[in-house]
Amino acid sequence: MFKVEDFQSYGKEHFEQYVASATSVQHGLQAIASAYGDYTKKSFEDTKSFVEKLSGVKSLDKAMEAQTDFARSAYETFVAESQKIAGLYSDLAKQAFKPVETIVSKFTPAAQ
Repeated sequence: MFKVEDFQSYGKEHFEQYVASATSVQHGLQAIASAYGDYTKKSFEDTKSFVEKLSGVKSLDKAMEAQTDFARSAYETFVAESQKIAGLYSDLAKQAFKPVETIVSKFTPAAQ
């Protein structure tokens, strides 16, 4: 026999799970936006510093050396920040699907 109270408690439980999931997704999106903002700011500051350094160079050799250093630094920063942001997206995906895992685990028979 199916009771209305059972249905209500089932719905309430899932609603609470989805609210918790939405909150964690919101925090994850904020962390990603913050990481992009930090990277953009750092990139702008590094480029500004490079242009200032390049404007004071008097020889071609020093200009090439400054450009090479800047390119190497920019690439290393890009790779590190990309990995950080990819990790944030991965964490976000895990948090977003946590309620689905909970629901599926209730309907999946236990392995023997």
